Amino acid sequence: MDKEQKREIIEKFKTGDGDTGSPEVQVAILTSRINELAGHLRKHKKDHSTRRGLMKLVGRRTALLRYLNREDTVRYGTLISQLGLRK
Repeated sequence: MDKEQKREIIEKFKTGDGDTGSPEVQVAILTSRINELAGHLRKHKKDHSTRRGLMKLVGRRTALLRYLNREDTVRYGTLISQLGLRK
């Protein structure tokens, strides 16, 4: 992911001016990285070190989503629908 893609994600999911660390932004960035790594692993099935990194990112995203669901269910629901997670 390059700087421009990251900036676009932050602009789309920010909750206020100068917001780069809200759970929504963090989950969106992690989701983008997870999708990139998943594409890489479709080609390189035996790349176990990348698979481990992917699992760590998925765990971090899951923890952030759990936190957001616990704190504000409405924000959680809108984020899930925007990212296309959990049908």
